Amino acid sequence: MNKFGLYNKFTTIEGKRDDLVEILLEASKSMEEVNECELYVISLDADNPDSIYVHEVWRDAQAHQASLSMEASQTLIQKAKPIIVGLEKMNASLPIGGKGISSISEN
Repeated sequence: MNKFGLYNKFTTIEGKRDDLVEILLEASKSMEEVNECELYVISLDADNPDSIYVHEVWRDAQAHQASLSMEASQTLIQKAKPIIVGLEKMNASLPIGGKGISSISEN
């Protein structure tokens, strides 16, 4: 079974990037207890002061979808929506291994 990866770009209302960073870091903490989430990295856009990138790796697409219905996720999504003006799916991928994630043969 293939892992599932996402790389998304969030753009916030001008001056609200730090607020979204806090929300996403809180989301990252909640993912620490979700075994199916192998990677959840938040990065600032070096060229745009209102953009953030989030890179996620999940055991599979179903695990990612299930995470969106978790109570903690729903609360954070509702908190973030008012300050997000854009969400761009940079890509979806099928990670196969590397530093920071388990290889397919380990699952």
